[in-house]
Amino acid sequence: MNKYTFFGGALLVAAGLTAALVSVLLWQPQALAQGEVIELTERIIDPSVQKWGYIAAALATAIGALGAAYAVATVGAASVGALAEKPELFGKVVIMVGLAEGIAIYGLIISVLILNKL
Repeated sequence: MNKYTFFGGALLVAAGLTAALVSVLLWQPQALAQGEVIELTERIIDPSVQKWGYIAAALATAIGALGAAYAVATVGAASVGALAEKPELFGKVVIMVGLAEGIAIYGLIISVLILNKL
């Protein structure tokens, strides 16, 4: 078994476990709140506060996406040059591009957390 194949599989399993853990932590209050049902009429928020919440969520997603686009463009250009000289660096290059794309996911997660509080 190639060590890059093993590392890629381990990375995929770690990402799956992390996604499962995050989903359990995000949905745990809803799963355990069986006796505490909150009516929608109790959660009325001032429209100006809600407006700023939506703006904050949009900014978190937009800035995260712009940062990820810049990072992928920079790392992608460098990785193509590195792969032209040494094709055996493919596994390391894919990890670096994946880390750069992760920035957009972080912004999306922050916007989901903001929208959950509204």
